[in-house]
Amino acid sequence: MKVFLTGATGYVGSHVARAYRRAGHDVFGLVRNQAKAASVEKFEIVPVVGTLQDPASYREAAQQCALLVHAAVDYQGDTLALDRQTVDALIASGERGAQPKTLLYTSGTWVYGDTGDRRVDETVTPTPAERVSGRPGIERLVLDSDSVRGLVARPGCIYGGPGGMTGDWFEPAFERKALSIVGDGCNRWAMVHIDDMADGYLRMGESGLSGEIFNLVDPSRSTVEEMASAAARAAGFSGEIGRIPVAEAAKTLGSFAACLALDQNVDAGKAERILGWRPKHLGFVAGAERYFLSWRTGRV
Repeated sequence: MKVFLTGATGYVGSHVARAYRRAGHDVFGLVRNQAKAASVEKFEIVPVVGTLQDPASYREAAQQCALLVHAAVDYQGDTLALDRQTVDALIASGERGAQPKTLLYTSGTWVYGDTGDRRVDETVTPTPAERVSGRPGIERLVLDSDSVRGLVARPGCIYGGPGGMTGDWFEPAFERKALSIVGDGCNRWAMVHIDDMADGYLRMGESGLSGEIFNLVDPSRSTVEEMASAAARAAGFSGEIGRIPVAEAAKTLGSFAACLALDQNVDAGKAERILGWRPKHLGFVAGAERYFLSWRTGRV
């Protein structure tokens, strides 16, 4: 199968692209410039030089592929407007070239908002955090399209390797700077290891399904305080972990601050039942030292 993927050099996209290539698919990855082309070629991925802002730069590559994976995010400018523009362009490509096409869109569990202890699955109507308020509408564009077979992935907060949200704790702890969390730390994030997430994307793309949403989260239920403390210990940081009220954090982080304080309990049973997906990494805390070493090695 020929696969076109946005964000081929990004944290999410690079892992997804490699998962498809390891499975024997021909992968065409969008990269910003020739300098980045080598970073995907070494993984047997064909670079497509272009940008999300210029759909014409990747239109021909997308049209020749049977699977389109939108894994890129650009925080410069209006992120959700660009997201929608990209989805529109990928849907339009479904009418040309290889058919039928499947479009796999990357959303996330933040569309559920704050769930508390209430366990939510894909049947629940989204009540998204402000930062991702436009995502449910984009999801519907994908799922309701007549031009492509639409699929939506809702991964949790991703960890593992050189990136991920837990890297935001490793960085200050490693440099012996102040380490802080937003809120009181009693909230729980929905989590997923990057390799498990990539496996979920592979299974979704190979499924032949259409009109489906899949949560991709592991079963861990550690609090943010427990995870941040584990990250600090792994990095050899013995100082106090600060707690920043959401309103104060929002002065510098904007709407991202409220997302960091979300308390979520997300069910991934559908992916297990239908796709046979089962996360092999069952939580961040137990493997924090290993994840720190991987992050430290990959940060240079």
